[in-house]
Amino acid sequence: MGKTKEHSIQVRQMCVDLHRSGRGYKKIGTQLQLPISIYMTHGNALFLILILGIGGSFQSGYHITGLSSPSPYIQRFINGTWYERYAVPPPGHTVTIIWSLIVSMYAVGGVFGAVSVKWFSGLLGRKKAVICNSCIAIAAAGIMLTSKWAKSYEMIIVARILFGYSSALGMSTHLMYLGEISPRKIRGVVTASAAAFRSLGKLSAQFLGLSEILGCEDLWNVVLCVPACLSVVQVLVMPYLPEAPRYLFIEKRDDKACQKALQSLWGQGGFKQEMEEMVSEQATMEAAPAKSPLLLLRDRRVRWQLITLSTIYFCNQLSGMAMINTFAFDIFRSMGIPTEQIRYMTIGLGITESITSISCGLLIEHAGRRRLFWGGYAIMSACWLLVTIVLNLKGSSSWAPYVTAVLIILFIIFYCGGPGGALGTLNGEIFIQSNRVAAFVLFGVQSWFVLAVLGLVFPLLIGRHCWRSQTSLNPSPSVGTLL
Repeated sequence: MGKTKEHSIQVRQMCVDLHRSGRGYKKIGTQLQLPISIYMTHGNALFLILILGIGGSFQSGYHITGLSSPSPYIQRFINGTWYERYAVPPPGHTVTIIWSLIVSMYAVGGVFGAVSVKWFSGLLGRKKAVICNSCIAIAAAGIMLTSKWAKSYEMIIVARILFGYSSALGMSTHLMYLGEISPRKIRGVVTASAAAFRSLGKLSAQFLGLSEILGCEDLWNVVLCVPACLSVVQVLVMPYLPEAPRYLFIEKRDDKACQKALQSLWGQGGFKQEMEEMVSEQATMEAAPAKSPLLLLRDRRVRWQLITLSTIYFCNQLSGMAMINTFAFDIFRSMGIPTEQIRYMTIGLGITESITSISCGLLIEHAGRRRLFWGGYAIMSACWLLVTIVLNLKGSSSWAPYVTAVLIILFIIFYCGGPGGALGTLNGEIFIQSNRVAAFVLFGVQSWFVLAVLGLVFPLLIGRHCWRSQTSLNPSPSVGTLL
């Protein structure tokens, strides 16, 4: 305890000296702060954000959307493999059930990945946890790539579990890393980059899924393994980039390494405000040690924070965005849109999502979190109400499917520019360091569990209305059931 107090006193004195010198700062009111241009153009921060993005939320976005385009080929592969093994066609809804398992096992793996975040990030540190996670993604890609040649849909399921595990662990460590490397002044912008990379991952999967590129029957296993190339890049580059400064200072108690990491990331400067913030948070942690997820649930002091974030996560998961990403091909086909136009429409969705996510990252500090949430949810609800009305007119109007597609695009704009873009910043801002990892575990498990249930149920509903039908049916019952 005495050593901790001495450490805090030394850091406070260093902050006072930096304040007196004013080196690298500009005066704003009564505070001295680095200009935002210096933050963003000096040091290795932008490069680290890029490397974290391609191995973190980019992978999650890619794998969520990646199954949409090759879904007919994978189902034919399941059907053909069954016939080769047993010399009879698969009975009843067997193909649909196996396909549902392939979709939902990704989220089941995500649940286990979310649970292991605390162990990985605490034992290995943020940087080594990222590297280890990329190795898991590479192994999963190897299994997926060989599944077609081995004629084994069981290997696809195993690969999807590992992809889900890697995506959940990567998403949480990505957000945690971003929150711990960024100065307070631009933390919202830096953390919102995770949503932008997730959208870029979805767009990349939709683009590579075009039949002119990798979206053909011979290459469906290759298109699902493309992100592994970025995982290899991350494994090779991450050892040369700095560890998270907040982790070094608060958990490792190494203020010199923390200062060195900050200067490596954001250029030369004292970073007085950031050091004082970490000293204050460290004192809070001494009074309230790190909690496990179960202890955090029992803590009445954070009950409203937990309720607030849990509600937002549920609203986002049940809004329909996850199902649009995964089953866009089947949803548009059930609306009556010609098959040859669907893949290009999904690319339009991906471009819209990417542009909106990047714009949200730039505007989040000016618009404020509350306005983005309330405005986004209101317009999203209106979009689904109009979709329901238009779908009831589909049988009598040829324009109804295209109006529905436009409404879905509007929904995506206000989801990514509102709740989807602003959510990533809340965990790091609401919880202190001692509760942050446990909160990541709790909300990660909640999100991936809901996604697993939706992934298991939705294909059965779609299959009932579309996959085994040769006529155009109204999909609104299946969509409405989930929304």
